[in-house]
Amino acid sequence: MRPHRYTFLAFLTATAAWAQDPRELVRRSISQDQLDWVRMKDYTWQAHSTEKHLDTHGKVESTKRETWETLILDGQPYRRTLERDGKPLGPEEQRAEQKKLDRETRRLSSETPAERQRRLEDAEKRRRREFAFLSEIPELFDLRLEADSTVDGRPVWVVSGAPRPGAKAKSGDAKMLLKLRGRMWIDKATYQWARVEAETTDTISWGLFLARLSPGAKMTFEQTEVNSELWLPKRLLLTGSGRIGLIKRLSQDEEIEWSNYQKFSVDSKIVTDAPKQ
Repeated sequence: MRPHRYTFLAFLTATAAWAQDPRELVRRSISQDQLDWVRMKDYTWQAHSTEKHLDTHGKVESTKRETWETLILDGQPYRRTLERDGKPLGPEEQRAEQKKLDRETRRLSSETPAERQRRLEDAEKRRRREFAFLSEIPELFDLRLEADSTVDGRPVWVVSGAPRPGAKAKSGDAKMLLKLRGRMWIDKATYQWARVEAETTDTISWGLFLARLSPGAKMTFEQTEVNSELWLPKRLLLTGSGRIGLIKRLSQDEEIEWSNYQKFSVDSKIVTDAPKQ
């Protein structure tokens, strides 16, 4: 029995409407993001950061630059410094970095099966905790679909959001979401985050030393399509002021750029210096 033409058209209309419901768009984009973080363990990459500390008048007091590469050691990311302030590491620093890599590689290779299993389970718990944290966004926020736009020539949906009045977070981690407002640019072809912007609307506190981020701090996060398999981080920009403890005030801009993603075989081994006898 053939479906009635109007029934078919009604189905298409309902499907299109569901696809453009901002809550469903955000839910799907969060799921895609988590899949990418799982697949990221098959890649190495490089990153460059620029950190500017500002005085009370907004003038730059100091600038710190660093370049590093991230390797994957038995499913665990490992960061190795390559440059500081635009200059390659000197011979002594290179040897020190190599010794740290050798030490970590030997530590992982000497794990018992039980220790390795526990480490991987802990990493999976952290990932699930992050996913649960992000998954609260559709329920905590009033989400609005704005006019369509493009990012790097790709069509995107633009979804803006602010916390719903009276909304309550399920987890302690997600409570900070209630002090943010933001906007997402979601790629229409892949449902990936092409760009995310967020701004603090109240003071956010965390950590043992009561670090505080003041209202008005801003974050911009951009991703790019690495290949047909996944999207990965491209750029992060943080601007804002805050305080650590009761005395030290901070005001800084920080930018991180990721590049040179390379997929490697899971059977590849990291070659390290042989331990000295």
